[in-house]
Amino acid sequence: MNNEGRLQLKRLEQDLRRAADPDQAALLQRFFKTGPGQYGEGDVFLGIMVPKVRELVRKYADLPLVQIKRLLRREYHEARLLALLILVRQFERGDEAARKRIFDLYLASTGRVNNWDLVDLSAPRIVGAYLLERPKTLLDELAASPDLWERRIAVLATFAEINIGRPRTALRLADKLLTDDHDLIHKAVGWMLREVGKRCSPRTLEAYLDRRAARLPRTTLRYAIERLSPAKKRRYLAVKKR
Repeated sequence: MNNEGRLQLKRLEQDLRRAADPDQAALLQRFFKTGPGQYGEGDVFLGIMVPKVRELVRKYADLPLVQIKRLLRREYHEARLLALLILVRQFERGDEAARKRIFDLYLASTGRVNNWDLVDLSAPRIVGAYLLERPKTLLDELAASPDLWERRIAVLATFAEINIGRPRTALRLADKLLTDDHDLIHKAVGWMLREVGKRCSPRTLEAYLDRRAARLPRTTLRYAIERLSPAKKRRYLAVKKR
């Protein structure tokens, strides 16, 4: 079984190299801000678009966990994306023991979940899904992390609860992150607030904004109010301006 898993990983990496596009890689490295001092500094791309990565997810859906762990260590962004999407697929189809193993691997590998797309495509469906009926103290710990991506994992994990009409954790983390200084957290919090209004209750969102609009970062507020009426948008932006 170990030999077969290693062979699978070798074939997978050969497929990744065959799909590589240097011109596309250059574009992606600019898009994902990989330059010195930028949030994705040092990330390296092969130049493979997400639909092709999803094809490989289906092809290697049964890759053993030990090989997925190795794939997560690779330098190429698309390799880590592929590993995470395979984990999502296995998590959603696995029994409770398999889900626990995947959840534990994910938490042990947050240093490899190190760009916003990697977080957004995995955190709600692994961390959020696993914690749905469990205590949320882990999300508070992640939200207090000095690591940008762990904080974004915490925020995006609340999407799982929002999807079933539970806004409480998302609102609590929004409060915790009011003074966060990173734009990618401002955007993530604003996105989750917007989804609270869309999937839970517009009144819940508006009640939160009535209390917090003046203190929210402007980017967060703009994301949160996207689906509100023009009059309500103007009102909340005026509160922020004052």
